[in-house]
Amino acid sequence: MENVRILSKHFTTGFYALVDPIGKLLEALHVHPHAVTIAGFLFSIVSGLLFWKGFFAIAGLSLIISGACDVLDGRLARNTHRMTTFGALFDSTVDRYSEIAAFMGLAAFFIEKKENSVSITLLIILAIAGSLLTSYARARAEGLGIECKIGLMQRPERITFLATAAILGGLIDRALGTTFLPMKIALLLIAVLANITVIQRVVHVGKKLGSK
Repeated sequence: MENVRILSKHFTTGFYALVDPIGKLLEALHVHPHAVTIAGFLFSIVSGLLFWKGFFAIAGLSLIISGACDVLDGRLARNTHRMTTFGALFDSTVDRYSEIAAFMGLAAFFIEKKENSVSITLLIILAIAGSLLTSYARARAEGLGIECKIGLMQRPERITFLATAAILGGLIDRALGTTFLPMKIALLLIAVLANITVIQRVVHVGKKLGSK
C-alpha cells in the first residue's frame, strides 16, 4: 500500500516527455537551474494572484507551468552536472513557498466571496500542513539515511489536483456560473490524502528503523 501512487508511471513519463525538449533548449542556452527554480516560484505567485481574483483556468495553467519548472530545474542540474547540496536545499525551500503561494490565493478568493470561508480555510490549512509535513518527513528520513519517496499525495499529485480543479472550475464557471465545486473537492482530497501520506512516511521510516 505504501508504494501506491495516484498518478501512474505512464502519466509522469508522458509529462517528462513533453518537457524534455524545453530542458534541452535550456541546456543549450546555458540557463542555470536556480533561474528555472525562481521562474517556477514566480509562476506560482502569479497563480496565487489569479486564484485570488477568480481567474481559475488561467491560474491552473500557470500552476502547470510552475510544476514543469519544478521538473526542469532538477533535470537541468543533473544533465549539466550542477547538482549541489545547496541547490537541493534551495529548490526544496522554494517549492514549499510556491505551494503556499497558490493556497494563499485560494484562501483569499474564498474569504472574499464568503463562500463557506471558514470550512474552506480550514481545508486549505490542512492541505498546507499535509504538503509541508510530507516534504518534512522525507527530509528527516533522508537525514537518517532512509529513502522516503512513498505516499499517495506527493507534490506532482497536489499540483495535478489543483491545476485540474482550477481549469475544470473555469470551464464550469462559463457554463453554470460557479467555479467552487471542483476546487472544493480537490482541496478536500489534498487535505486528507496529503496527511495520510505523512502517516505513510512515518510508518515507513519506523519499519526501516525497526529492522536495523
